[in-house]
Amino acid sequence: MKKLLITGAFMLSMFTAFSQDVKVKASQSGEKFEHFWSKSVGAGRANEGLRAGWLEQLEKVQQECGFEFVRFHGIFHDDMFPVFEKDGKYTYNWQYIDDLFDRMLDLNVRPFVELAFFPTPLAAENSKTQFWWKANITPDESKYGEWHNLVKAFTQHCVDRYGIDEVLTWYFEVWNEPNLHYGFFDGTKSQYFELYKQSVLAVRSVDERLKVGGPSSSNFVADGRYDGEVESRSGDLITFTADNINDLEWKGSWIEDFLAYCEKEKLPVDFVSTHPYPTDYPFNPTTGKGKDFSRYVNSTKDDIEWLNKTIKKSAYPNAEIHLTEWNTSPNSRDAMHDFLPPAAYITKVNLDCIGLTNSLAFWTFTDIFEEKGGGESIFHGGFGMINYQGLVKPSYHAYRMLHHLGDEKLFKNDYLFVSRKSGNGKVVALAYNYPEDHYNAVPSSIKKIDKYENGKTRQLKFKLTDLKPGTQFKIETLDKDHGNIYNYWEKMGKPEPPTREQIKVMKQYAEGLKTEIITANKKGVVELDRELSPWSLVLIEQVN
Repeated sequence: MKKLLITGAFMLSMFTAFSQDVKVKASQSGEKFEHFWSKSVGAGRANEGLRAGWLEQLEKVQQECGFEFVRFHGIFHDDMFPVFEKDGKYTYNWQYIDDLFDRMLDLNVRPFVELAFFPTPLAAENSKTQFWWKANITPDESKYGEWHNLVKAFTQHCVDRYGIDEVLTWYFEVWNEPNLHYGFFDGTKSQYFELYKQSVLAVRSVDERLKVGGPSSSNFVADGRYDGEVESRSGDLITFTADNINDLEWKGSWIEDFLAYCEKEKLPVDFVSTHPYPTDYPFNPTTGKGKDFSRYVNSTKDDIEWLNKTIKKSAYPNAEIHLTEWNTSPNSRDAMHDFLPPAAYITKVNLDCIGLTNSLAFWTFTDIFEEKGGGESIFHGGFGMINYQGLVKPSYHAYRMLHHLGDEKLFKNDYLFVSRKSGNGKVVALAYNYPEDHYNAVPSSIKKIDKYENGKTRQLKFKLTDLKPGTQFKIETLDKDHGNIYNYWEKMGKPEPPTREQIKVMKQYAEGLKTEIITANKKGVVELDRELSPWSLVLIEQVN
């Protein structure tokens, strides 16, 4: 069914969308909306946040993209030294966490606290680990009481140090993707639910108003692989045999069971969290590996709508929705992350999902990120919107442009969003071209970029009226030849590593979009009639 709808939309656009004239009055009434895309952003692990480069980049994205919270793994990992054991007794050490939180708050960014992983004294004996830095992921239920005590002591310390009014604004999320039995939680669904229970009771014992949620599960699936106590790897999955995976019914992992468990145990759920990556990696027992699938462009919106319906019919209809990881793919070596197409995808999905979620956290703001170790190249397909050297990628510009929008919607279609700032009445529009001939699959997990260099153009015909004569607008264009740092680095011969002088030049190019000024005529009208190249973004911002 979805396949037919996509085809129908594409056929319709051949006659309408590419030549549609858009006329908007600057004085017309607008519809208020929230910048949920600026609520939160992801990072790697807590200890990376103690580095100068990480903090410098965090300051940049806070100032330019407006991010309010940062979520990361490993707050209780051994390299943060939270727990010491001597003679069977536990003592706590908050120095490293304090250092990180102090610096973040000084930059006007709050922690979106992920309660994970197990410090070695509280993990199972011979615990399995994840990543090269060996995060402990095997629970020991006999130590759940000590986990409760750790979480309680940590929460109380945060309140004592930063004040209850501050910490009441924070979010406490229990674990990361526990449904991935072979990834992040070497335990059962029931063991995770008990871990959630102990965590939420610990946090709420400090103050019953503090916000706790979960289950922080991984991406949506179209089969029953997560229905049991542990992930099924039988390989008997409809994803492998479907003619079109976009025809399948996708649902969030563990969400329904989690809500039912919390209702039964009378546990609070202040927010529901999950990770709606537009991809799937079902296990193939024949090869012993996952087979990657990329879903269609509207899959994230579909998933969030499913989540809204599921929560509304649960015992927690007012729970917030926080999507604590999201990108074009969950692969930290996906070349596409460094290229131009994700910028148009980020823009389209966020604008399409206005009003559906409280946050959609891009994973991640920086390539100072070491789940698979350090990057083997300055551009290695890392998640970050900024690379290790501080070079901004197109994804950064997408979030910077979204942040510049106002808070009143005046107009929206599939390639233009017009807004107004309620504080000063200035109009800001954002045009983008996510080519419709690429709607059937999100640009991800692509080894060759060639086919994404192409795509249909759009004709932007936009008239803004009811302006004061002489009103000026700044126009910034991100496209293949402006702000597309990977292509520029390629033309330089891919210096590895670049010299200090080369990095200075590259930074200037990465941030230097095509810029122009246009002025309203004597009738108070501004008109734009231009071609939008594939994957390009155009910010149109009133400056006086």
